[in-house]
Amino acid sequence: MRAVSPRAWGAPENLVPVEVDRPAPALTEILVRVHAAGVNPVDWKSRAAGAFGSWGENPILGYDVSGVVEEVGPGVTLYRPGDAVFGMPRFPEQTGGYAEFVAAPARRFAPKPAGLSHVEAAALPLAALTAWQGLIETAGLRAGQRVLIHAAAGGVGHLAVQIAKAHGAYVIGTARADKHDFLRSLGADELIDYTVTDFSEAVRDVDVVLDGVGGAYGDRSLPVLRRGGHLVTLPDPGGLPDPERAAELGVHTGWTIVEPDRLGLLEIARLVDEGTLRVEVDTVLPLEEAAKAHAYGEQGRTQGKIVLKVA
Repeated sequence: MRAVSPRAWGAPENLVPVEVDRPAPALTEILVRVHAAGVNPVDWKSRAAGAFGSWGENPILGYDVSGVVEEVGPGVTLYRPGDAVFGMPRFPEQTGGYAEFVAAPARRFAPKPAGLSHVEAAALPLAALTAWQGLIETAGLRAGQRVLIHAAAGGVGHLAVQIAKAHGAYVIGTARADKHDFLRSLGADELIDYTVTDFSEAVRDVDVVLDGVGGAYGDRSLPVLRRGGHLVTLPDPGGLPDPERAAELGVHTGWTIVEPDRLGLLEIARLVDEGTLRVEVDTVLPLEEAAKAHAYGEQGRTQGKIVLKVA
């Protein structure tokens, strides 16, 4: 089958087309013919350093996939050949989404929302589950609470805005001014252009901060939170604020990393079907142009997601 693999960890141009053996579904697994694969920051971070994953002999990046079941392994009852599915089935182990076929446990997938194309569905799993698990499961976001979402126009951020609104929250987002109209269309209540305004001075009395930036944003976010509030850090644990200062302010802090979750995918699909969640696709490129997709993503200016079209 066709795939894309790094010939060495490092620059985007190290991603090259290769021919590898097609996988076979093992016990409780399905073989999915991949129609589209989402591109996420973890992909280009892995490509640069070889971290964030357990890699096979032919390392194949890509965690988000949407496609059609080709075969079912022994013991599978959820799906049949021809079913359309989406998911991020093996994260953080190698899923191998940048390829024509993926074999993975059946219960790591969910039925693709009927109203979405494969390109749109491939843009959802990792980013939407990150937002869902961070806001709803980790922070326990409730109706009437105030939430601050950093990098609100990005892949995770724009989905987090909608998930928070669907749960009755008041949503504040940080983004460049040229993204504000887009975020208002998603339901954001208040927006801050971080290039001209210091959010740590402009915002107060927030119940939840979802930090998709990291670095100094953790410490800078502490003063905006109420006592008992939650700061959820996504990029890496290095962005966590000083624990003594957090304790003094009565703020809960923690780093969360997304996990495969069929029930979460079903909830996300429900929001899509209800019309309360839509995914923004910034750019679609063919599988063979994965290097170009990574180079573009690393600029940090995307509005929504980058997707590779495979089939």
